[in-house]
Amino acid sequence: MRAFIALPLPPSDAEVLEAMADRLDVGRAVPSENMHLTLAFLGDVPEAELREVAEALETLAPPAFSFRLSGVQSFGPNETGPSLALAVDPVPGALKDLHDRVRSRCHGAGLVLERRRFRPHVTFARLPARLTTEEDNKLAAFLRHEGAMHVDDIPAREVVLYESILTKDGPVYEPLAEFPLA
Repeated sequence: MRAFIALPLPPSDAEVLEAMADRLDVGRAVPSENMHLTLAFLGDVPEAELREVAEALETLAPPAFSFRLSGVQSFGPNETGPSLALAVDPVPGALKDLHDRVRSRCHGAGLVLERRRFRPHVTFARLPARLTTEEDNKLAAFLRHEGAMHVDDIPAREVVLYESILTKDGPVYEPLAEFPLA
């Protein structure tokens, strides 16, 4: 199973980002129900190992906290083209600690995770691999108007272990286990 661990966005905050993506008029908006802040991408993991990860995450019990999304950034490119996201800025110490603890629990369950710098963000749009001149102009206008967008006081209420199911219409994220923050 393809899986990851994330903080889901509350629906009201996710809808703000989805509305912003709809104003982009280039690429594809990420549906609000798919918006999340990834703590660890696990990749393809056998179901038995995912059960071990879920058991390890049960002892997490981190404190609840809030974070702020600010400033549109481009991530990628990847196999589906670049993405636009709002970055977490500033990064709260509680988020850094949670990220470290999640990775530690994954390692304890026997998973080997990619080593990459933690750049917390929430993706709100996926762009085509190549933009036409018209799309490039639309993107530039969007960034002029929306580039400094921010969403304050987003509550982190739970950590979720998700399965990522890839479809022709985009990924579908199914919660496998949820772990409330204290």
